[in-house]
Amino acid sequence: FSRSVPPGPSPEPGPQEPEAVGPPLFEDVTARTKIDFTYRNGEEANHLAIIESVGGGVALFDYDGDGLLDVFIPGGGHYEGKQVLGNPCRLYKNMGNFVFKDVTAEVGLDGQYQYTHGAAAFDYDNDGWPDLLLTGYSRLVLLHNEPDGHGGRHFVDVTKPAGLDDTLWSTSAGWGDLDGDGFPEIYVCHYGDWGFDTNHPTDCKYDGKTRDVCQPKRFKPLPHTLYHNNRDGTFTDVSDRLFPPMERKEGRGLGVMFVDVNGDGRPDIYVANDTDDNFLFMNRGKKKGELLLEEVGGYAGVARDDRGYRDGSMGVDAADFDRSGLPSIIVTNYEDELPALYQNRCTAEQEMFIFATQKTGIAVIGASNVSWGVGFFDCDHDGWEDLLIVSGHAIRYPSRSDRRQIPSLFHNDRGMFKVATNQGGEYFRRAHNARGAALGDLDNDGKIDMVVNHLNEPVAVLRGVAPTEGRHWVGVELVGEGNRDVVGARVVLAGSPPQTRFAKGGGSFASTNDPRMVFGLGTQTDVGKVTVHWPSGRVQEYTGLKADSYWHLIEADPQPHPGPRRRG
Repeated sequence: FSRSVPPGPSPEPGPQEPEAVGPPLFEDVTARTKIDFTYRNGEEANHLAIIESVGGGVALFDYDGDGLLDVFIPGGGHYEGKQVLGNPCRLYKNMGNFVFKDVTAEVGLDGQYQYTHGAAAFDYDNDGWPDLLLTGYSRLVLLHNEPDGHGGRHFVDVTKPAGLDDTLWSTSAGWGDLDGDGFPEIYVCHYGDWGFDTNHPTDCKYDGKTRDVCQPKRFKPLPHTLYHNNRDGTFTDVSDRLFPPMERKEGRGLGVMFVDVNGDGRPDIYVANDTDDNFLFMNRGKKKGELLLEEVGGYAGVARDDRGYRDGSMGVDAADFDRSGLPSIIVTNYEDELPALYQNRCTAEQEMFIFATQKTGIAVIGASNVSWGVGFFDCDHDGWEDLLIVSGHAIRYPSRSDRRQIPSLFHNDRGMFKVATNQGGEYFRRAHNARGAALGDLDNDGKIDMVVNHLNEPVAVLRGVAPTEGRHWVGVELVGEGNRDVVGARVVLAGSPPQTRFAKGGGSFASTNDPRMVFGLGTQTDVGKVTVHWPSGRVQEYTGLKADSYWHLIEADPQPHPGPRRRG
């Protein structure tokens, strides 16, 4: 989260248009939800350790199959002497109407886990139920979602039998089926070689007198890990597939996302690294069972910013913000660095992105924030995906900005972003030390809500209340025939121009978003044709979907099925 080379002149914001005024887009409903939880980083011990800067994410997923998104929150950690220990995590069951119940103990998630950062919720064994992978200091934890014998669900720690004996410091994880066998692989971001007994520098003073957290360049980057899914509940480390022999690159990894960037039907991997080149692994596999990756971030234009600098990159998301049919990539960065919007210009022959932060209007917010969680979503159902960025400083005593920082909201005006932060509501008028942000529809009304995690500040639950009178929407949930999470799938809603959504594995910062896709229809009530490009290669067209409701589309089933999908 700090430059590895001296920066050039700080990027200057361009001319900023006045923000729109009107009813708020979000309502802070945290008190109503009964979600009362704070991620703690252990800074009260005053070790000023770099692990305290990272924070945690949020996972939104329907663990019990009742059709409502539940909320899992990592707890962070603390110290006993120089021993790094984990704090309790929380799972809140969605009871409806923005009321949640703490079910952590009854589902078996009250165990003693590591100092936690990330929460990845996905179905690793294709049994139809989402599981949990927790990242953090010195270990991974894989929790299998199983029947509890009493008609409910609970989680069982299967880390050891699954072969995930990862003892490195991990931050985020992404997932997706890379080799076409129907089972998702896992990419784990590792950070640096910090440890009290190995590398804990105590001489960093940015103002020349006050000790603070040391910058990333003081810590050697750790190698990332790619785990191949063996289809029997176990995984094998195949990290040697990431780079050719003798050409391995390393990066202090913070964000990762699986998404098909070039439309060939197989998920690729984008990795946000802190002060190192960001990675783009293209999936070159041509036949089932072939796991072949090529790292192309440098020549594709997504490894650095437009000035050639390695940014302190944290969060990542992708969306068809310009309705070109291709997923462009947004990356959040450190101060003195603009958020990086890499506009997708890929062809069948070449991967190519252009740095579009300035030309799309995002640069107007300037480069004073340290930004983490990020996500695209259609806030107002106009058919164009808007943008959220949350921020908070990484060091304890910043001199040029506050530790707590104002989040940013952008309205997408046909491919141009206009600042809408003041319209966001009360939460967006206050400064926060935010980290992970997860987007999803908590009450199934078609409006996207958000849950934001912070450092040593209660989690915030924000309800989407944007005025959408006269506008309509349709929601889609994909169910793969074998590959349940269908990361790499593409859904196209007919229109002029069409809207495209992508099934992604990972993203934001250390978080898991609602896997469902919501399309804004504007004033139209006719949904029109929906085309799904499944990772298996099958292409299906669906008609007959009604507006203002969710539909689940099942691979090989020609009929759309109404309502949020329920299991069990």
